[in-house]
Amino acid sequence: MPSSGRWVANFSGRWTPPPPAGGKYIVTSRTFTPGDDRDGDNAAVAQPYDAIVVGGGILGLATARQLLADRPGLRLMLLEKESALARHQSAHNSGVIHSGVYYTPGSLRAKLCVEGKTALERYADQRGIERVERGKLIVALDETELGRLAELERRGRANGVVGLRVLDAEALRRIEPNVRGIRALHAPHTGVIDYGRVSEALAEDVRTAGGEIQLRREVTRIAQGGRSVEVATRDAIFEGRMVVSCAGLQSDRISGSETRIVPFRGDYYTLSPRAAELVNGLVYPVPDPAFPFLGVHLTRRVDGTVVAGPNAVLAFARERYRRAAISLRDTAATFGHPGFWRFAARHLRAGVDELWRDVSKRAFVRDVQRLVPAITTADVRFGPSGIRAQALGLDGRLLDDFVFAGGGRILHVVNAPSPAATSSLAIGAHIARLALEMLA
Repeated sequence: MPSSGRWVANFSGRWTPPPPAGGKYIVTSRTFTPGDDRDGDNAAVAQPYDAIVVGGGILGLATARQLLADRPGLRLMLLEKESALARHQSAHNSGVIHSGVYYTPGSLRAKLCVEGKTALERYADQRGIERVERGKLIVALDETELGRLAELERRGRANGVVGLRVLDAEALRRIEPNVRGIRALHAPHTGVIDYGRVSEALAEDVRTAGGEIQLRREVTRIAQGGRSVEVATRDAIFEGRMVVSCAGLQSDRISGSETRIVPFRGDYYTLSPRAAELVNGLVYPVPDPAFPFLGVHLTRRVDGTVVAGPNAVLAFARERYRRAAISLRDTAATFGHPGFWRFAARHLRAGVDELWRDVSKRAFVRDVQRLVPAITTADVRFGPSGIRAQALGLDGRLLDDFVFAGGGRILHVVNAPSPAATSSLAIGAHIARLALEMLA
C-alpha cells in the first residue's frame, strides 16, 4: 500500500499511486445544478459530496434513489460516461420481470429477484409505467429434460415463487396451443416492462430528491485517502465521503478486480405478425447445463411484439452493438485473462453451437422451431442486440451470484447479471444499506 495511505483502482487492475491532477479541477458539492450536464465553475468549494454514484444504468439510478430516500438531504452526485442514461444493459434486454425460478436458493440472486420483482411491480404501478403479466412456460421437449425441469420447480418453490405449477402436455397446450412439449413449469406471474422507462422514472426521482446527475463524465480513477474519496474523470476530479460504483460492462476496470468482465452479445429476431399470433406469453426451453445461459426463447414484449432470442456469443467489443464491431482493447482484455481460456475449453462445444446460430439464420430458427414448429425463416427478421456483462474468475468459471466488494469508503458492484434489472430496486436498497454504513 502506498505510504501516503491512499489507494487507486485504475484501469490496469493494479494498485498504483494517483497521478497529479494536472490541470483538472476539484468538484465538490456546490459546483453543479441538479440535472445539468456540465455546468459549473472551476473553483473548489468546502464540502465534498456525501455520496458519489458511478454509472447511470438502472442499478446506479436505483441506488442513488434509495440513498436519497434513506438519507434525505444527502449531497449526492451520479456520474455517467454516456450522453444519456441507461444506454447499455439497462436498455438492451427483453424486458422480462423474472419470477425467481432459476436461482440457487439462499443466494442473493434468488433473494433479491423475488424481493425486487415485488418492489418493481409496486413502483411501476405507482409511477404509471405499463407492465403486463404474460406468464412464463419452461418447456421440457422430451424425457431427458424432466429431471432438470423438476430441479427448477424445486428451486422456484424454495425461493417462494408464487403460483408455480407443473403442467402436462394437454394443460400446456391450453395456454400455448402452438408450443410443442411433454411437460412445462408455469410461472403465471412473470411479466414484461420497459426498463428504459423505469430508468427514466428513477432519474426523475433522483433529481426531485436533490441529487445531481452529470452526463459525459467517464471515470478514469478512484482514489481513497483518509475520510474522503476522489473520483477522477477526464477533465475533473470529484470528491466524496463515499463512492458506489455500478459500472456494468466496465466494472472490472473501475474496481481493479481479478475477475474479468467477458462480454457476450445476444441477438434477437422479431417475429412477423403472423408468427407472433402463435405465441401468447413467454416460452423458454429447459436450460442446457453445459452452457450458463437460458437458451433461445420467445417473449411477447410490453408493446405486443414477439422476439426470439437471445443467443450468446463472445463479443469483441463491450459497448458496440454491430455484429462485426471490434475493440482491440476489449478483445485483449478478454483473451489476456487466464480464466477465459479455461472457460473456453470447458464450453467449447456449446460455444461452437452458439456461433453457428449467430451466423446462420436457418440454424437459429431451427432452435426456435423446437418450441414452436410452425415458425419459419420467412417469419423472422433481425431485431435488437444486447451485450451482457459476465464476470469470469481466474478458475474459468462465471460468477453465479450478485457480488459486491470494496473497502474503506468505496463499494463496487462486481457482478450483476440477469435478473439484475428485475432486482434493481432490491439491489439498490441492499447497496444503500451497505453504503450508508460507510458514513456511520
